[in-house]
Amino acid sequence: MVLDLLLIGLAVTLFPLPIMAFVLVVSGSRGVRNGLAFIFAWLACLVTVMALVLLLTGGQPPPPRSPPSIGALVATLVIGLGLVVYSEHRRRRSRRTATGAGAAAPVAAEGDAGEGDAGEGDAAAPEAASASGSSVTSRMDEATGWSAAGLAVFLQPWGMVGAAAATVVEADLSDAQSFLALMAFCVLATSTLLAMELYMVFSPRKAQSVLLGLRGWLERHKDPAIVVTCLLLGLWLVARSLYQLTGTG
Repeated sequence: MVLDLLLIGLAVTLFPLPIMAFVLVVSGSRGVRNGLAFIFAWLACLVTVMALVLLLTGGQPPPPRSPPSIGALVATLVIGLGLVVYSEHRRRRSRRTATGAGAAAPVAAEGDAGEGDAGEGDAAAPEAASASGSSVTSRMDEATGWSAAGLAVFLQPWGMVGAAAATVVEADLSDAQSFLALMAFCVLATSTLLAMELYMVFSPRKAQSVLLGLRGWLERHKDPAIVVTCLLLGLWLVARSLYQLTGTG
């Protein structure tokens, strides 16, 4: 259980979509305060899910091969397969997008060569991108703590959290190791957000520049990151649940 929770927590904290959203949240005019709201809502989701599972199990793992134990393993298997399927979906969508962009480039080049105002069009493109970025920043300046908290709930990788919940079924609260594993999972799954928040608190100007650069990098590489993260975690969950379902113990 401990290794499973740590791997899931690592996948959650490295998932790019919440990181990209959090960078925008902390880059606003009330960034630090809204960032705290985002983190509290994020952590509250994790703690609530874990608490509900422990409430159902009474803090004691079900006997091996019992219906609750098998049900948790089947749920883990289904979530793992879902992550693998989702990673393949993202990979194919990314490939189609890249193919479409590559096919459109020669057409655009021919059109630009035949138009006298091509230079003006090229010059307008960066301005449009800049205007779009300014619009997003302006909206984040108007964000409240409640909207930041709602964004955290919406962007929670619920499939991975569900896998953690299925794993927590095995937790035994009478054992200190299980309790520490639960705490470690919550802290690890929130660690990237906490690090960015502390960076903004102690060095706001430098942090804003660095974090916006990180967001730009993730914007260009988010699809491969999502594919790799979901695929590796999904394969691990599938292998682990199948091993336990087919084992004799």
